[in-house]
Amino acid sequence: MLTAADQALVDGVLGESGANQRRAIAKAITLLESTRPEHRARADEVLNALLPASGGSLRLGISGVPGVGKSTFIEALGLFLIERGHRVAVLAVDPSSSISGGSILGDKTRMERLSVQPQAYIRPSPASGTLGGVAEKTRESMRVCEAAGYDVVIVETVGVGQSETAVAAMTDLFVLLQLPNAGDDLQTIKRGVTELADIVLVNKADLDADAATRAQAQITSTLRLVGRRGRAPNDGGQGAWQPAVLQASALAGVGLDEFWQAVERFRQTAGAGERLAARRHEQDQAWMWERIDAGLKARFREHPAVRAALPECIEQVRAGRMAASVAARRLLDLFH
Repeated sequence: MLTAADQALVDGVLGESGANQRRAIAKAITLLESTRPEHRARADEVLNALLPASGGSLRLGISGVPGVGKSTFIEALGLFLIERGHRVAVLAVDPSSSISGGSILGDKTRMERLSVQPQAYIRPSPASGTLGGVAEKTRESMRVCEAAGYDVVIVETVGVGQSETAVAAMTDLFVLLQLPNAGDDLQTIKRGVTELADIVLVNKADLDADAATRAQAQITSTLRLVGRRGRAPNDGGQGAWQPAVLQASALAGVGLDEFWQAVERFRQTAGAGERLAARRHEQDQAWMWERIDAGLKARFREHPAVRAALPECIEQVRAGRMAASVAARRLLDLFH
């Protein structure tokens, strides 16, 4: 049951847009991201209260290698969409240091023009060791922004390469940014993040127009070679979607119209109606199992018998007197 303070927080998120709503969104996401046990029950109640008002946005995932211009492209796209009457939320995930655990969280600085727009909300979050290029609570944060009335929610991934596939499992449309002259046919054809893309955008095309055109043709041909596996529903008929390969220059503001036209075509074919509902239901189910896996791991580490036996098992493994697999099974046997 919601406390009076948490009900006020929910009301603030659902209220009129403005500074008060933005503060409420920030507080709600901070509560959801908290690792303190006493905040978990409160966060669950707040999320469930906001859930009925969520689901009305376009969820757009954007990935690409560091230096491809993700932040520049998102800022240009956000300003483009705001001019056309949209409200845009950006959930940007920053890499966390494997040594200190800290993150710079500099996306609001990089998106300086977008961050001051009243119809935009930018929330940087640390990856904190979560794999897949997104933060642990990105899905929850996305629901908060949707409940607040943002009709386009953009998830910007860390930018670590071919392993960034988690964002494709939480968004309606997945965009991969590529650079001209950034790789050969074998790089383009690699399984993983490339084959999940609904749109591949060759960014910074103004730096070398010939290279950008070659890259566009190369990516188009190789994507046809690997074929479409059904990330977007592909029934072989009118609902089929073949990945679009486009050029753009985010810095110059070139190619945004063509990109958004491709997004609208996707929504009209593979990303609308029952197809969209079915994909989101599957994503919610995957989200549930992901949280179960994370919860079981956390409870395993906190189990009294496991905590008591863990130091000795670690010592045995490090000394080479016990195989790691044997130690794992012994610890799992203690977890009831």
